[in-house]
Amino acid sequence: MFKILKNFIKRKFLILKIRNRFFASVQIEQRKLYLKYQELAKNNQLPKLSETGFRVFSQFEEDGKLLFIFSVLGMPQKTFVEIGSDDGINSNSANLYFHFGWYGLFIDANNESIKRGKDFFSKYPHSWFYPPKFAHAKVTSENINQIIENKGFKGEIGLLSIDIDGNDYWIWNAIEIIEPQVVIIETHIEFGYNSIVVPYNPEYQFPGKHPIYHGASPVAMTKLAKKKGYRLVGANELGFNFIFIKNGLAEKQIPEVSIESVLTHISVLESFKEFEKIKNWDFIHV
Repeated sequence: MFKILKNFIKRKFLILKIRNRFFASVQIEQRKLYLKYQELAKNNQLPKLSETGFRVFSQFEEDGKLLFIFSVLGMPQKTFVEIGSDDGINSNSANLYFHFGWYGLFIDANNESIKRGKDFFSKYPHSWFYPPKFAHAKVTSENINQIIENKGFKGEIGLLSIDIDGNDYWIWNAIEIIEPQVVIIETHIEFGYNSIVVPYNPEYQFPGKHPIYHGASPVAMTKLAKKKGYRLVGANELGFNFIFIKNGLAEKQIPEVSIESVLTHISVLESFKEFEKIKNWDFIHV
């Protein structure tokens, strides 16, 4: 009986936490912040991106940093594509969707996650804007553009988020159908300052041969970004979600930063030691 009661209370608490995210006060305060950042930008008084993080829907403090960026850039393209979204709830795009009227696409290889996401977004609809689309698919370099295009997305968008614990580098490298203003993508900080990528494997599933043998180093990912016309502007506090902005957009207000400046958390420095376990494995040096 006690266990049943405990589970009931836990479910009620979770529902309450979820509903808290939709309070009008949450939206009002964010919109005030949006306008405040725009005012500060006009007077050259903007804070550093690293000082703006907070969490509403995102797993870490990405919501605040993305709000800061899009306050400065404006929101002419209120569209997102999130690859490796799980159910889209604790995502990098949900806050923009619910509180700023964005529209977009969630892609994930787990069909149960996609079903859960569809159910969640149908329970908390906004009648005045278009519901997000969902795609159940295992993305590869060969199919990613077709998946996105089949769902009706192409050309310039606001945000691209990639977090698939594996071929993130190769997927972004292959994407041509969309041109995001901002990209947030997971890097593999265990690789330290080596400029390396794990070879492409379209069949890869985490954890593979070893749970840290996948992905690309921060250095390699930043080189890819530069090749595609983007600059590094920050990361989440723990250093693995790198944020890039397309060159030519708000370069003075949100300047490029060094890789070293976003890899300062104590957990990052500790994770560098993990590379010793796989340092002699097969890597592509870029």
